[in-house]
Amino acid sequence: MELNDVLNKVMEAVEELNLQLEEQQQIAVAPDTVLFGKGGKIDSLGLVNLIVILEGILQDAYNLDISLADERAISQKNSPFRTVQSLAEYILALAKEQENV
Repeated sequence: MELNDVLNKVMEAVEELNLQLEEQQQIAVAPDTVLFGKGGKIDSLGLVNLIVILEGILQDAYNLDISLADERAISQKNSPFRTVQSLAEYILALAKEQENV
């Protein structure tokens, strides 16, 4: 699994989330899109929806059973949910840790 692959899965999840949003609320599908936090495009409920969608996509595509919304993610100084890119990098790090277990 490469970063570009994971990035594509995160963007796929954003596209799926966009199907649930009104047109003016939809999120740009790009690596540098700010998702959550200052200037973010989604609120906490939107983030939960995105996480649920993304965990399902990752399970189907890679048989990867990870929890993205855990204490580790929330306690980080730089939120992994800040941008599409940072979320993809966080997922890749979790996947690599899982491989080493």
